[in-house]
Amino acid sequence: MKKEVLLVKLRQDAVKLIESICDRYKNETTPLMLVLSDIQKEYGYIPLEVQEIVSEKLGMPVSEIYGVVTFYSFFSLTPKGKYVIGVCLGTACYVKGGQNVLDKFANLLNIKSGQTTEDGLFTLDSLRCIGACGIAPAVSINGKVYSKVTVDEVSKIIDSYRKGDVL
Repeated sequence: MKKEVLLVKLRQDAVKLIESICDRYKNETTPLMLVLSDIQKEYGYIPLEVQEIVSEKLGMPVSEIYGVVTFYSFFSLTPKGKYVIGVCLGTACYVKGGQNVLDKFANLLNIKSGQTTEDGLFTLDSLRCIGACGIAPAVSINGKVYSKVTVDEVSKIIDSYRKGDVL
């Protein structure tokens, strides 16, 4: 009965794609990371319903899959916004005001770290370190890195993405 409910929640074409991703790596000794990575690229997140399909296809417990999805920050249980803002809070960035920058983004977007705006435009994340200590505090938006970001620059950055005129 549970499986029937699951299939109703996901469109049949999505289930087939997830199963084909799992089949793609059937000869790998440890396929989980490859499978989850491909699913994340395809859909942008990995909800529990998808983890259950992967569990069945790979023959591993959902709890193990959930553990991997929640351990690695590049996997997500919920949909991300069009623009994913990552504010570095590594030591150098933190010391140079990274937390203040994160707080300003949170305040202006009216969300907390780990959340997405209601319009689906922005997701705000705090990052441990992005390896940009020399340009701290650093902010990454969809892979584009902004250096030495100040609190005063945050609203200008947000506005540029809202207007589609990325700085």
